[in-house]
Amino acid sequence: MKIRADRDVCIGAGNCVLAAENVFDQDDDAIVVVLQETPEGADAEAARNAVGSCPSGALSIEGT
Repeated sequence: MKIRADRDVCIGAGNCVLAAENVFDQDDDAIVVVLQETPEGADAEAARNAVGSCPSGALSIEGT
């Protein structure tokens, strides 16, 4: 599993950080920053939830 973020699509809602603070952060403009591209265990599950809750569709998962 690999996390991808399209920073051009991100609207800065912050849902990703709330869902998976070990995997995502936001820069000074509130745009998503991926901290772990290949999370494992509980972080991987949290990342899946974050991808599903992203209102702009800026996040995606490659692989399983």
